[in-house]
Amino acid sequence: MTLDEAQIQVDQWIKTYGVRYFSELTNTAVLMEEVGELARIMARTYGEQSFKEGEKKDSLSDEMADVLWVLICLANQTGVNLTEAFKANIEKKTLRDKERHIQNEKLI
Repeated sequence: MTLDEAQIQVDQWIKTYGVRYFSELTNTAVLMEEVGELARIMARTYGEQSFKEGEKKDSLSDEMADVLWVLICLANQTGVNLTEAFKANIEKKTLRDKERHIQNEKLI
């Protein structure tokens, strides 16, 4: 599935099952909540924290998909074409960082 297809599919789902999009501000708060849930799993799985007794061990892939879902909602609401935005972002990073990381002694 492409980003364009994902944006269309999310929009169709919202219009079919979701009644309407939450406001942009609400979706921004929901995005932060979902990123926090992803961060919790990352900290416990790859970091020094451990899961608490009885704590639900959510799926890393599901939490990443939740973040992507809300980000796509925000893109749809604000008229951002994620395919074009991502292409432009890669170009920006390439121009800005084409030598930076190769020359970073910390990465060698």
